[in-house]
Amino acid sequence: MRYDKIDQNLFIENRKRFVERLNDSSVAVFNSNDIMPTSADGTMPFIQHTDIFWMSGIDQEKSILVINPDAKDPAHKEILFLIETNDEIAIWEGAKLTKEQATEVSGIESVYWLSEFDTVFKSLAFDSEYIYLNTNEHLRADTTVQTPDDRFIAECKRNFPLHKLERLAPIMHDLRTVKNQYEIDVMQKACNITEKGFRRVLDFVKPGVIEYEIEAEITHEFVRNGSRRHAYTPIIASGFNACVLHYIDNDQVCNDGDLLLMDFGCEYGNYASDLTRTIPVNGKFTERQAAVYSAVLRVHKDAAKMLVPGNNLMDYHVEVGKLMTKELIDLGLITQEDVDNEDPKWPAYKKFFMHGTSHHIGVDVHDYGHRYKTFEAGMVFTVEPGIYIREENMGIRIENDYVIQESGEPFDLMKNIPFEIEEIESIMQK
Repeated sequence: MRYDKIDQNLFIENRKRFVERLNDSSVAVFNSNDIMPTSADGTMPFIQHTDIFWMSGIDQEKSILVINPDAKDPAHKEILFLIETNDEIAIWEGAKLTKEQATEVSGIESVYWLSEFDTVFKSLAFDSEYIYLNTNEHLRADTTVQTPDDRFIAECKRNFPLHKLERLAPIMHDLRTVKNQYEIDVMQKACNITEKGFRRVLDFVKPGVIEYEIEAEITHEFVRNGSRRHAYTPIIASGFNACVLHYIDNDQVCNDGDLLLMDFGCEYGNYASDLTRTIPVNGKFTERQAAVYSAVLRVHKDAAKMLVPGNNLMDYHVEVGKLMTKELIDLGLITQEDVDNEDPKWPAYKKFFMHGTSHHIGVDVHDYGHRYKTFEAGMVFTVEPGIYIREENMGIRIENDYVIQESGEPFDLMKNIPFEIEEIESIMQK
């Protein structure tokens, strides 16, 4: 394991919160992700399903977590099922978790081998009225690939046709929205490593470098600090490429006079960070670039101040739109007449700022969360306004990750990462 051991109390507390949301006489099942094939005998790197990780800390394939609060046998209130390691697995892949190690990670005392699952689960199901099953209900999810959860749902419908099947997703979406201090501490580590990646490229970027060389510098810094991967595919977009919101080719030369938009974040201990910075390739903003950058930065700072308990995403985005509208008028990009005649479903500012300002972040980079839920302390959001002017080959976005506090302004997990013009230029021109 590359990352430092996470305190098992995180997972113990998460399970306590979860159990409070179940009906009486319920059993809930969480499955690991599959190892996805490529071709021939190739596979993609394993990435754990975030729900089973959030509940147990188990970061290993073919693992199953069962929660059965009303189990007649107290040892069956929570059970982990794991692959039983053997000499062949140890030689080819490395030994898997022992039962003792799994308990140390998760705080779960009852650990069985996966071969015992069918027998044990049948007994628990027959003693329960409800079976809680998982599906991917994220609004942005692509659900075309069959998952272990899909297969297990089919098995339960076939084997337990008279049971009441319930959805885990609404409970998990609600619970995972609010982070506890253990989670915030891990996210801070991810943000600290991301800071190192950004400071590294400030010393590296100059006219003539290729976008993928910059990506390589960031990746180097992530891996050398204990991160296994980027939290998402990095965007390293110079010049006009920055106007393509999900540009990931990262294969063009960075030219003198262009801006460079970099959207990247370190994954650490399965928790994500999400940073965007826009810098001048030659180390000096032009007057026009500085004006547009300053406008984005003002919107960013004012938007962050609105991440307070009692607000909500829908109202928040309306208010951010008003901030951006004023800045775009001042920059001469839209007029008051454009605003007066705008389509309410697609306001005038959307021509230059066409995406949302904030999303939940946590164990997923686009973490679970309800759009209509009132903000609470412990929620973590990105703030990422941008202005994209295709006619000027200019795209600027500035993004940090913020924790909502009980009172006052949110806590900026990226407060040490430079985003003022003077600081960026000073570091680059050294």
